Amino acid sequence: MTAAAKSGHPGGSLSAADILAALYFRVLRVDPSRPGWPERDRFVLSKGHAAPALYAALAERGYFPVEELKTLRRIHSRLQGHPDMRKTPGVEASTGSLGQGLSMAGGMALAGRLDGCDWRVYALLGDGECEEGQVWEAAMAAAHYRLDNLTAFLDNNGLQIDGPIEQVMSPNPLNDKWRAFGWHVIEIDGHDFGQILGAVDEAKKTKGRPTMIVARTIKGKGCSFMENEAEWHGKAPSPEQAEQALRDLEKGGAAR
Repeated sequence: MTAAAKSGHPGGSLSAADILAALYFRVLRVDPSRPGWPERDRFVLSKGHAAPALYAALAERGYFPVEELKTLRRIHSRLQGHPDMRKTPGVEASTGSLGQGLSMAGGMALAGRLDGCDWRVYALLGDGECEEGQVWEAAMAAAHYRLDNLTAFLDNNGLQIDGPIEQVMSPNPLNDKWRAFGWHVIEIDGHDFGQILGAVDEAKKTKGRPTMIVARTIKGKGCSFMENEAEWHGKAPSPEQAEQALRDLEKGGAAR
């Protein structure tokens, strides 16, 4: 997608891809034929620049044709550079300005509880995103309102567009911060499906507080020349590099 568009964010999309695959194919209660089904679970991609991974999951799940993925970032395409809930089936929140998605997810979770609904809300944040102050306001609110129907994933790949998060503006220690803000915290390998699904099960059993699943991930996961390289945060591969990336992934570079 990013190679065809000649723009986009492949690194952070690949670090989140396994989490999204687990959610859309094993966790979320959704019906692609009815994107607005009232009883569906909700998912908010707070790190909206990872839209390619979300679009891939939605297409494979049946929300729209897989062939449409090649229209990423084109004029008049439903697949914009950041998710748009008004245009793309299955997108629950328009995101892109970092730090806002957790507030949206918390609002959905509170509304669901007030309405007596049993659906759950999931969100995905980036570690660099946790440098945003609104993240922590949302964290306080979710804990204050005891939103145990809210589960968030933290894509902890250690890199952002300007380099390592430790050097740019360290939000660490992330695990301890989320615990201090009143969340139940689970630490996992974000490329291990057993650990991802196990953490979701634990979150569902946790009562009285929201859950943050801190997932250790690799930026550019599965692509030999992208892994742990900050330059691939917002850089599109050439057609030749895209072919190399696909070969790497087909050889088993990504988690299975």
